[in-house]
Amino acid sequence: MDEFRYADEFRYEITEELEGERIDKCLAMLIDSLSRSFIQKMIKEEAVTVDGIPVKGSYRVKAEDQLSFRLPKAVEPDILPEAIPLDILYEDRDVVIVNKPKGMVVHPAAGHYSGTLVNALMHHCGKELSGINGIMRPGIVHRIDMDTTGSIIVCKNDMAHTSIAAQLKEHSITRRYHAICCGVLKEEEGIIDRPIGRHPTDRKRMAVNEKNGKVAVTHYRVLERFNGYTYIECELETGRTHQIRVHMASINHPLLGDEVYAGGRKSPFRLQGQTLHAKTLGFRHPATGEYMEVDAPLPEYFLHLLEIL
Repeated sequence: MDEFRYADEFRYEITEELEGERIDKCLAMLIDSLSRSFIQKMIKEEAVTVDGIPVKGSYRVKAEDQLSFRLPKAVEPDILPEAIPLDILYEDRDVVIVNKPKGMVVHPAAGHYSGTLVNALMHHCGKELSGINGIMRPGIVHRIDMDTTGSIIVCKNDMAHTSIAAQLKEHSITRRYHAICCGVLKEEEGIIDRPIGRHPTDRKRMAVNEKNGKVAVTHYRVLERFNGYTYIECELETGRTHQIRVHMASINHPLLGDEVYAGGRKSPFRLQGQTLHAKTLGFRHPATGEYMEVDAPLPEYFLHLLEIL
């Protein structure tokens, strides 16, 4: 019966570094895409075992414990095409590059099953989207945050998807962002090389995490200085979740308008989230192998803000 209820089973041997942690916290550290509350629910359903025996939520792991966790199959809703206008920067038979507006979620997820970029792409492209990431993320090989604007590449077939995914993995794709950060940066340019992982207490946030984070490198340079703010360009060497937002906050220069990582700083301007724009996207074309760059013009709100500053 379990083969119908569960999609994947994860197995881990507990190391000395994790010894003594509660089992739900331990699993959240090992599988950073899962929340503690979801893990606790699975523990109650006896989907988590140690040495083959279901455990309780109060169990603290020991070194060399053989931990097993069965991930239930997701019940995926129907994702429908929607006639949402798209700002197409480039398109051919293999890829389409979209200038994503502010407030648009890239792919469907809990609470956002309509109005997403995927819904719009399904209407625009029909069935011409790669299927590697499943029915929830057709064509999607990378993403940007809901309130981040700018370039995102979408793959129309599995060949293109495989090629772009490989380039992302080897960090050969050019990704340059424009942003406005709080405070005036003294140096003209710099590199932030600090690992990023889940926040230790708030699972919805990311943080610089020296113990459990993954390598994250951001290059930045100053474009213009204002009274209390700096207009910068950031280039990603890696692509961790919220990387630029977390890295700039870590050097006490959070992005203007960032309600998550600004440490309680209130914006004096009427903004919808962080001032961050994915401006330039460069890659080797999946079919021709030729390098190409696509540039997304700054959105009106960003240009207006620069004029005010």
